[in-house]
Amino acid sequence: MKHKIKKWITRLIPAALFLFALWISQRILLPKYQGTVIEGNFTEEYYREPVDHDLLIIGNCESYENISTMELWKKYGITSYIRGNANQLVSQSYYLFMEALERETPKAVLFNVQAMAVEGQDTEEYNRMVFDGMKWGRYKWNGIQASAMEDENIIDYLFPIFRYHSRWSSLTEADFTYAFKEKPLTSFNGYYLRADIRPAGEFPAERRRGDYTFPETNYQYLDNIREACEERGISLILMKAPSLYPEWPEPYEEQILQYAAEYNLSYYNFLKLMDDAGLDMAVDTYDEGLHLNVYGAEKVADYLGADLVKKFGLKDRRNEAETALWFNRRLTAYEEEKERQAEEFKTLGYIRRFTEEEENITP
Repeated sequence: MKHKIKKWITRLIPAALFLFALWISQRILLPKYQGTVIEGNFTEEYYREPVDHDLLIIGNCESYENISTMELWKKYGITSYIRGNANQLVSQSYYLFMEALERETPKAVLFNVQAMAVEGQDTEEYNRMVFDGMKWGRYKWNGIQASAMEDENIIDYLFPIFRYHSRWSSLTEADFTYAFKEKPLTSFNGYYLRADIRPAGEFPAERRRGDYTFPETNYQYLDNIREACEERGISLILMKAPSLYPEWPEPYEEQILQYAAEYNLSYYNFLKLMDDAGLDMAVDTYDEGLHLNVYGAEKVADYLGADLVKKFGLKDRRNEAETALWFNRRLTAYEEEKERQAEEFKTLGYIRRFTEEEENITP
């Protein structure tokens, strides 16, 4: 009997060492997103929130670059978090939202509708930014299956080393530093802060489409989001950010207005509310009108915050000690980063994101 046990142990040790080496290699090879492409951190940073949120914001870059969560807290005491990623599909917003509901039940959910016009993912990198940082569970599994491109394999998500094995030649110091150490927060409750200014310019004319109808799948996931809100007494709010490109043609607007009317939902189209919100695309955008800078994002937050309090009943939570401690700490960091970026832009004419190097996540 002892001989058999010893034999099994002898066999198991090499296998255990191999799996341990594989795990270490995978931790090192996973992109750390500490360069200019910091958006790859946004999904995982949500899990580091020690407090709950009365407002969850879901959507693509039009959500995380156009609403300042810190301004909502500073001016109204509203606790909020943006679960958004670059080119995030409606299906991905749904699964991130449903996962969040296992942790908390917000009073309101704000969904940015631009993704309703997007039929599928453009590149695998966008999918990786959504899912690599998401904790494993049924919503991650279902989300990957719903949005994976034809040439993607589920095994690459289960074992990312298969996807990133070729990064050995381009590893940076950050890859080793943060392989086993917690990374610094790169967003402010999901908000991507930019303090540089690039006035709105001209965009190329988009090709006319024969059919502007939103994909049926997107409607199905929007229905799922709405029904999940209805079941829990959560107010669902629709929003179109003031991004000037890609264009938001009238057929898109009509479909959202029809949906909002059918289900009695509030809808804010900031392309039509620019004057009311005080937005000026000569100074409130950092990339010539595609997204707002921090000054514009604060104006959107100011406008929305008033309605979130009066119309949707969100409370001022600045008198809650534990909540205020966390949010005020993040607000201080936000103000410092805004000032740092503003000074850097004034000196250099552009904003440097942590390092000059782009993340290499190409297989």
